[in-house]
Amino acid sequence: MDTQTRMQEAQGAVMAYLEVIGSGVVKSSVFPLHDEVVIGRDPQDSLASDRFLCIPEHTVSRRHARIMRRGETYFVEDLHSFNGTWVLGKRLAPGAWQPLQEGDELSVPSARMVFHSLIVPAKESTPAMITKMVDATQYAQTMQPEHAVSQADMQRLVRKLHAMAQVGIALGAVTDRATLTEKIMNFIFDLFPAAERAFILLKKSEGEVLLPVAAARRDGTVEDPQKLRLSHTIIDEVVNKKQAILSVDTLADRHFGSQESIISQAIRSVMCVPLLLEGECLGLIQVDTSSDPYAFKEQDLEMLTGVCAEAAVALKNFQLYSDIERLLDGFVRASVQAIEERDPVTAGHSFRVAAYAESFAVAVDRADSPEMRQIQFSRDQLREIRYAALLHDFGKVGVREHVLRKEKKLHHADMRMLEQRFRHARACLERQAWRRLADLHLERDLSMEAFRIEKERVEHELQQESKRLDVFLETIRRANEPAISLTEDTGELRELLGCSYPEEEGHSAPLLGEDEFLALSITKGCLTADERKQIEEHVVDSYSFLILIPWTKDLGGVPSIAHGHHEKLDGSGYPMGLRGDQICVQTRMLTICDIYDALTAADRPYKKSVPVPQALDLMWLECRAGHLDSRLFNVFVESRAWAAA
Repeated sequence: MDTQTRMQEAQGAVMAYLEVIGSGVVKSSVFPLHDEVVIGRDPQDSLASDRFLCIPEHTVSRRHARIMRRGETYFVEDLHSFNGTWVLGKRLAPGAWQPLQEGDELSVPSARMVFHSLIVPAKESTPAMITKMVDATQYAQTMQPEHAVSQADMQRLVRKLHAMAQVGIALGAVTDRATLTEKIMNFIFDLFPAAERAFILLKKSEGEVLLPVAAARRDGTVEDPQKLRLSHTIIDEVVNKKQAILSVDTLADRHFGSQESIISQAIRSVMCVPLLLEGECLGLIQVDTSSDPYAFKEQDLEMLTGVCAEAAVALKNFQLYSDIERLLDGFVRASVQAIEERDPVTAGHSFRVAAYAESFAVAVDRADSPEMRQIQFSRDQLREIRYAALLHDFGKVGVREHVLRKEKKLHHADMRMLEQRFRHARACLERQAWRRLADLHLERDLSMEAFRIEKERVEHELQQESKRLDVFLETIRRANEPAISLTEDTGELRELLGCSYPEEEGHSAPLLGEDEFLALSITKGCLTADERKQIEEHVVDSYSFLILIPWTKDLGGVPSIAHGHHEKLDGSGYPMGLRGDQICVQTRMLTICDIYDALTAADRPYKKSVPVPQALDLMWLECRAGHLDSRLFNVFVESRAWAAA
């Protein structure tokens, strides 16, 4: 006996139910909740089957948790299980009673469930009021024995009404189209006991043709929607006229009986109802049978029409939600692209990091290692991570371009000025040497031979000075190249700091200024302390911009995730110096993806692309230094998240 039948037969004692979401060996189902139900692993438990929800997974304890009713409230209690019980993402303390509300999500290892209450809360301030009194005897007069409703018919009616109530509750809780069709197919055969087959056709988008999305038979067989045999005669009639169809004894129906598709499928009785909203046909649901020509009645058609009306509203809501989602996604991507246009050489960085982060999150969610098992991400959380990754550098819009585009330790203009100074120094040395030679000749009246010898000596000295200047300039050019990792000061630059060249009137000028020396002495990267401070402020600016956006509840963590992507586990990061558990898992993952792309990207002008093995070695050193999360990094490497993106 399936859980749905048990729920219908026990409806007098059932005030709530659990919707079990299928995953792995756990199948989707609905489990009615009595006054007390135990969740556990052992199918041989001594409890009655309707008091024990069996989840046959080794990660679930023999008696893992229980749900009990007190008054009109249901509570869940963790029975000191090994792997814990979770409600809305929070682990329950063993033995503590956690009240449940409509829509609360429960999780035990390998299974997720949603709690649904059938209790309608009473309004405290509004007393019950009788607005009309009716004499029931006037209806009893028509209830003659020949017209009396049998107990079996009454039970069937009650079961249908109960199923309709469940459909309304279920359709109101779903948030995507796939779940909607799945729930309708789960309930359709309970609503219509005579139905042998049911299928749903929907439009993927406005203006497109109807396509099959789900099909099943009463025996539980799920048919491939792409191979489904359809009667286009019935479908065209419903779609074109936007009217529901009920056909009894279809083969004898003059309108449909002669159609080849109906004859070949031996359809004897059929109901087909459009999903209509504001005059637009969003799809249809067809229920048919090939055994009983009078399987469906007008009441069944009215019931199916009611289901379709609720489904049409839900579908329209999904379309609107999807439109808003696409609008937000397009706006975010356009904003990121506009910001990255300010720095064309690194354009694409945010999009790559977002792809890595999303792939990484999926890998972490699927990881089965003990330390990763409790980390799970919903669809909304994956979107949250992707948006945080896309917008993590949003604050760079406020960084000055000459800092943002800096390729080497000295800016291009500063390096050109330095090279010009060396040319000027060479010219000054030559002018001074030739002037001394001229003064010497005037003072001593040198002979031709002596002048020639003195001239050769001057030329030799100038050649030596020129070579010395070339060596100095080459040293500066080498020092101007940024380093990926920390480098030691060789002392060559310090020798240059005291070197000068002669200018007019006996004055001398330094070859290398103090500011230039400090810039060239940077041991990692290419930014000075002041420039690095400007770059680091982009994180704060990103957060300041992002918190101004009215994020929905499911995306509310985007600003904080992006805010911490330069934090380190040992507290040495910025801007807040967070450490350890102060940094959320999503931010730690974003940090790993950001560093990986910074190392391996070929679009950085201040460094060459680092091969993947070398980049992973450098990141592993960061893990050993206590900067990155080594557990997450292992998942990143094992899943090759960069390749899957």
